[in-house]
Amino acid sequence: MDAALEALTQRFMSQASWVVLGGAGMSTDSGIPDYRDESGQWKHAEPIQFQEFAGHALCRQRYWARSFLGWQRFSRANPNAGHEILAKLESRGKVGALITQNVDGLHQAAGSQSVIDLHGKLDTVRCLDCLVQFARLEFQKSLKDSNPDWHARVFRYRADGDAELAESSHESFIVPGCPHCGGIVKPDVVMFGESVPRARVETAMAAIDQADGLLVAGSSLMLFSGFRFVRRAVASAKPVLIINQGHTRADDIATHKFSGNCTVGLDHLLRAVDGATARTIAR
Repeated sequence: MDAALEALTQRFMSQASWVVLGGAGMSTDSGIPDYRDESGQWKHAEPIQFQEFAGHALCRQRYWARSFLGWQRFSRANPNAGHEILAKLESRGKVGALITQNVDGLHQAAGSQSVIDLHGKLDTVRCLDCLVQFARLEFQKSLKDSNPDWHARVFRYRADGDAELAESSHESFIVPGCPHCGGIVKPDVVMFGESVPRARVETAMAAIDQADGLLVAGSSLMLFSGFRFVRRAVASAKPVLIINQGHTRADDIATHKFSGNCTVGLDHLLRAVDGATARTIAR
């Protein structure tokens, strides 16, 4: 047995309730690529910035052309064993809130109830002008109807429904406006360069304050949007456990860390919880 995983598990079992902060590593087993390598560096070019998207029609063409094709694969992803384990840990009372940095909705699909979608969800879009929200499937149909003869080869799929296409293939792609006002339609997620809504952050902070510790699963914590929750837990003298394949920004302040696959680490935690329950019942 991995000594680091055993030590992490013992600490997990010593506390009554945990908040989980999940990242891209939770969804890689579902076929959704992550952003960073094991050293915490970008695997690809940095994602589009919100200011570029909002300010330049060509950037929106590029984004929606890539997303139009990427969504077709992204939307078919199913929860993996790691998602299901977290739902079980919640049902057993060991995990309270689950703060996810992902936008795929797979935690809810696996059965988790108390999910805080820190960066929103990709299955919804909104208009930057009239602020109306509507289903991505509806906008996907509009994209298809507006581009009946458009085709592009996908070189590879990237994180969050992105697809890498030939450099100029998006230039003929037509992006329809909002069906309500004709305005700019944006995925209802926090893009790079945007701030997470304050109310969402406060809800997550409150969940950490109420828990006994923070478990990080599948996040390098390189972005402050996630790392701040580790800082909150540490400032409150609460243990921070990390399960992640590779380096994280919080390695030097974590209580315990297992450098490995999320599903492997989480499965060990679930087995420990169920084993303790079985022993209690047998007494």
